[in-house]
Amino acid sequence: MAKESRELLDEGETRGLIEKAQHGDTAARERLVQANFRLVASVVPRFLGRGSEYEDLFQVGCIGLLKAIIKFDFNYGVKFSTYAVAMIIGEIRRFLRDDNPVRVSRTLKETVARINGVRESLTIGLGREPTIGEIAQAIGLEPEEIVAALDAVQAPASLQDVVCGEGVDVISREERVALTEEGENSWLRSIAVKDLLARLPERDRQVLIWRFFEELTQAEIAAELGISQAQVSRIERQALERLKDTAGVEDLA
Repeated sequence: MAKESRELLDEGETRGLIEKAQHGDTAARERLVQANFRLVASVVPRFLGRGSEYEDLFQVGCIGLLKAIIKFDFNYGVKFSTYAVAMIIGEIRRFLRDDNPVRVSRTLKETVARINGVRESLTIGLGREPTIGEIAQAIGLEPEEIVAALDAVQAPASLQDVVCGEGVDVISREERVALTEEGENSWLRSIAVKDLLARLPERDRQVLIWRFFEELTQAEIAAELGISQAQVSRIERQALERLKDTAGVEDLA
């Protein structure tokens, strides 16, 4: 394992080194890595006990750190350390998922099936989409349990689909074709979305970056922010509404 560096960089030094690293300066990249080993070291312990050694997780975390250095954009409106931690967490999560595929339990599948069945019935009976609270009351579960069950088996939708909807040209058709080929996460790095995200409150912006860019679950985001999963769900929903309003998109819910 590489030895953790005690060097601390201020914002100006970090910005300068990131710009150099993104233009191929290997010395700048190495200095950034050395100065931010502490971020990897702070993340790894939370993933111990899942069948992988500290050394392996640390190395995987360093890959996430390297990706953060290459992909970071100051227009995201968050500190590099915040973005880097999210990238490190995402890289370790992907490693653990690929190395030890998660099998959704039969009980969880049955719960989700019940949720979907009740949701369809309530939609017909109410003539509208039911709320989480209404579904929870009909099934006899807490709203947080409904959110957790759905979150455990469903990947987040493409932020492009959520914000743009069908037939809404927030970005050009040519950009959409290119970005679709690169993958949905690339869309978050487009100029259009960066501008929109920059206009959101910091917490809203960070939740969307974690949720759609780093693919963290609502439970993981709740742990990071020290709030409940239900609160994260509300923040995400409100942030998406703000993003739609900022983009001038209506009736996409």
